[in-house]
Formats: sequence, structure tokens, C-alpha cells
Amino acid sequence: MLERFPMSIPFGWFFVAYSDELAVGDVRPVHYFGRDQVLFRTETGEAGMLDAYCPHLGAHMGHGGTVEGDRLRCPFHSWAFRPDGFCVDIPYARAIPPITKREPVARPYPVSEKNGVVWAWYHPEGVEPMFDVIEHAPFTEPGWAKPVRREWAFASNPQEIAENGVDFAHFEYVHKMEAVPEGSSSYDGHIRRSEAQGQRTVKLPDGTEKIIPSSVQTIQNGAGQKFTQLKGVVTLSLMVLATPVEADQVELRFCFTYPDMPEGSPEHQAVMAAIANTCGQSGVEGDIPIWNHKIHRRRPLLCDGDGPILRFRRYFEQFYVDGDTPRQMVAV
Repeated sequence: MLERFPMSIPFGWFFVAYSDELAVGDVRPVHYFGRDQVLFRTETGEAGMLDAYCPHLGAHMGHGGTVEGDRLRCPFHSWAFRPDGFCVDIPYARAIPPITKREPVARPYPVSEKNGVVWAWYHPEGVEPMFDVIEHAPFTEPGWAKPVRREWAFASNPQEIAENGVDFAHFEYVHKMEAVPEGSSSYDGHIRRSEAQGQRTVKLPDGTEKIIPSSVQTIQNGAGQKFTQLKGVVTLSLMVLATPVEADQVELRFCFTYPDMPEGSPEHQAVMAAIANTCGQSGVEGDIPIWNHKIHRRRPLLCDGDGPILRFRRYFEQFYVDGDTPRQMVAV
């Protein structure tokens, strides 16, 4: 059988919740990175994520687990775990097992909260975070509107989704867009930056046309964190949040913000139209049916108009553990 994706789940920081949707005391089951987890927020406000199954007798702590102070209690025998995975109380034990003093016994996922997102670090070998989550001013500073959120789930992975941004040829044929300038890209370890400048022709209400400068700036921070700033008719800041559920299943979220403005104003209507366009058939919903059914060609046959796909793949390969890294380079 033809293998759809030769790559495993990449490591990095990934979205697991929006901060304002995880209240103090919340306990919920989630499933990411091919594993079941329990996500919770302690009474001290700290978010935590552990492997779901209690190391004692295997109860799923996301179903019936409760928060008490700075810990999560298992619903089966009330063992208590901190967000760092250490067992700190067994209510009926005269002496808790010595291992609980030495190391975490419930697998913890390092968590960071920035930009209104709860990020969890995933590495298949349990390696501690190798870089930090980036803060992005439009999602942290005043003067920007309440975020607009959209989400989808389908059969793909973070690399396929991210690669779409450097596949310049598809913009015309999938999205019916004008030519997209390649612009410039730079790579610095786990960070990729790109910027493209162009022009758009806009028809005004009186029937005349106006040429408006436009730009797209992107920062990618590892496999799971990407910011895009779009300027033209309107200004949009977008977080692209692709979280692997399994090696071939992904949840994709778009989180938009824009300069604060009166709701219902002509400027606000233009922003909403731009968001609908970015999410709709002329945007990501035009890509999803293709992502949902395509395969990843390890040795693609490329031509000179395809964009820097191979350079991007070399960048993304660093987020796979050695031994699972796909070998997909080919000379153009």
C-alpha cells in the first residue's frame, strides 16, 4: 500500500486550548500526538497537561478527575498529581512509593501560556523544550480587537499545511488569486521569516479602480506556531495553529485579530469580509479537500515555478527525531 505520509509527528510547541476557555478547576480529556491526555487548570491558575491514565491502576483522569488546590486528583483512588507529574498525595497510604519522590510518575507536558493560547510541548522522547513560545504583540497589547476564531479537523499533518505557504503556484489554480510574489525568506535555526510585497487592484463604490500596496509577513517558530501579518485593504494578524492528533490527523485553527474599530463600521465590515475570504473557498477551505486526500511525495517532480518547497522541507526536517526523519530531497 502507498504510504500517505513518511514522516512521524514533529516535536515543538502546539496549541491545546485557548486560555479563556480553560477556567480554574476545569478538567477535560484531550487527545493529541497520538496519545490521550488530561488538561486542567489548578486553583492557583496554572494550566497542566498529563498523560490521561493514572500510573496507579489506569483510570482516565480526564473523566471524573477533580482539581484540589495545586493538584489534580484521580477519580479512582484520589491519588493527587501536580502539573509537573509528581504524585504528592495518596490519602489512604501510610507511606507513598519512593519513586514518587524522585521523578514524575504521570507523564507531564511542559505548558506555556502566551498570546491567549495554552501551548503544550511535545517531544516523542520526552526531551525538555529546546526553544520558547514567541509572544506576538497584536495578541498581547491593547489597541487590537477581540480575536475571531475558526477551526477545522481533517486528515493531514503540520508539515503539509505549513508547506502550502511556499507553494506559490497553487494560489492561482486553487484560490484564483493574482500572481503571488515570492518575496524573501530567512532561516535561523527553528525560526523561519518571510516577507512579500505586492499590489492589489480594488474596485471602489463609484466604479473606479485603485491600486493598493499589500504585504504579507510571516514568522514560523517550530512546527506548531506561525504568525502572519497581512496588510492591504485591511490589516489582519493571524495565528495559524496546527496541532497533530495522530500522525495523519490534524486540528487546524485560525485566530485573527485586527486594529480595534467600531463594530458595524465600513472598516469593520471590510475586515470581516477579509476574514471570510481567508477562511472560505478562496482561502483555507479550498485547500482542505486537497490536504485531506493527497499524499506526501518524498521525491517530488518539481519545476522552476513551484517556489522554494525543497528549502522549506530542509527547514522542517529538524523537527523530527533522528531515525524518523523523511528523506525527501530531490534536485530540481
